[in-house]
This record gives sequence, structure tokens and C-alpha cells, in this order.
Amino acid sequence: MKQQYNYLWALVFMIVTSTSWAYGSSSSSKSCAKPKFTDFTPSENTEVAAGSGFSFLASANTLPDTIKVTVKGLPTSLKVTPNKGGFQASGTIPMSLKGVYARIAITANGSSNCKGDNGWLVKIAD
Repeated sequence: MKQQYNYLWALVFMIVTSTSWAYGSSSSSKSCAKPKFTDFTPSENTEVAAGSGFSFLASANTLPDTIKVTVKGLPTSLKVTPNKGGFQASGTIPMSLKGVYARIAITANGSSNCKGDNGWLVKIAD
């Protein structure tokens, strides 16, 4: 009788272990394709004037209406156009920022409703 309980516990342990391994498997992470952002202009740590333009590319799985950009926490308007293999987004640095470092921060949702973010740092001249 004791041996039957040992087999039962071994079976329960194997079921619990296999379901916990399946939960963390790589197949579950493939269902979320985050948008990617590349080709930042001006490049990282470049000194730019207030009011100058910036641009970047967003991957093809990005929902263009969800792309939002802030510069040092200030929202900025964007122009988003289709581009080969994704979207070209461009905007301007707010005139109120002068003599500071500012992060151009990007957020957007992907087609699988996964949120992606990225950005880069520029120095804004006096």
C-alpha cells in the first residue's frame, strides 16, 4: 500500500513540474512582439538647437497611431509616414528647452498589443 502512495506522489510531482516548465517556456514569450525603434537622428549625445528636428524608424509591427514621444517629459507632435519595412516618425524639440540634456522617449504598441519603448539622449544648446 505504501508503494502505491509513492507512485501517486511521483505522478503528482511529475505533473506539477511539467506544467511549471511549460509556463516559463520560450513559446509563451513569442506571442508578444514588441515594436522596435532604430535609426535615431540626431545621434545619441549630439548637441542640437531648440526647435530642431528629430526622427526615427519604427518597426512594421508598430501601430502608428499609438506612437507617442516626449522630450524631457514634454509631449511633442509627430508626423508618422509609412516607410519600407516600417514607419518613419519625425518631430521637433520644444523651443522651451535650452541648455539641458534631454531624453527623447518613445512609446508605442505593437500589433499584438505589446508595449515597446526606447529613446536617446541629446544635448540642447543654449
